[in-house]
Amino acid sequence: MDKPKYPWADVIILTRTFFIFELMSQYSILDERAPQGAATMDYTIEGNPDYGHLVVSLESGETFIAEGGSMAWMSHGTQINARLLGGFTRALVRKVVGGESLFVGEFSHPEGGQVSFSPAVPGTVHHRRVNNDKLILTGGSFMACTDGVRLGTQFGGLRSMFSGEGLFFIECSGMGDLFFNSYGAMIEKDVAGDLTVDTGHVVAWEPTLSYTIRGMGGLKSTLLSGEGLAMSFSGVGKIYLQSRTMPALAGWLTPFG
Repeated sequence: MDKPKYPWADVIILTRTFFIFELMSQYSILDERAPQGAATMDYTIEGNPDYGHLVVSLESGETFIAEGGSMAWMSHGTQINARLLGGFTRALVRKVVGGESLFVGEFSHPEGGQVSFSPAVPGTVHHRRVNNDKLILTGGSFMACTDGVRLGTQFGGLRSMFSGEGLFFIECSGMGDLFFNSYGAMIEKDVAGDLTVDTGHVVAWEPTLSYTIRGMGGLKSTLLSGEGLAMSFSGVGKIYLQSRTMPALAGWLTPFG
């Protein structure tokens, strides 16, 4: 077998790629449009905690942002515009590398109407009022928000990719109503110190918490116990968890496939 002409070429390419990704992790490209205000959306959440879905009532002139493909039904005359999340370059990278949606939908109605949204998995839909603070969501957790909430993409580093959480998180800031979902029940915990969570159970957290990703134990324990990677949080802040995980469901269904 012929040896490659440049044996270190792949190593150099991988090293440069890693450097670029780590450099990107120092920045968060936010939506360029400034928040429009702190008006409260007229909404109802039905079906919690098992099959939660969201119904919003739009007044004339109001806009509402939702994850692509989440609309269940809407009043006649509702207008939908596709919108990039975080600018074209970052949205494209998130789509190609992380598998996240390239666009979100912007809903409005000239005379006022209703729109209903359902998440992709059964579980809880949660509301949080954003008031000039921030919340970090894992991939697949974002559902919808009012126009005053700014949505940005935050690079989580290569460690987040290997944890199964994807390369990118969604950073929510500004002022307005934010809606996100869990698979199974939503669990809120106030952290004052340290907390270790299986990566698949993490939904969102406040950025006042720092985290590292590591194995549940040593290499032998991780391989033999069936447990994967964990996120170790430290500091003071709130974290949102989900009671079920998709990898666990997939593993349970595998023998029946």
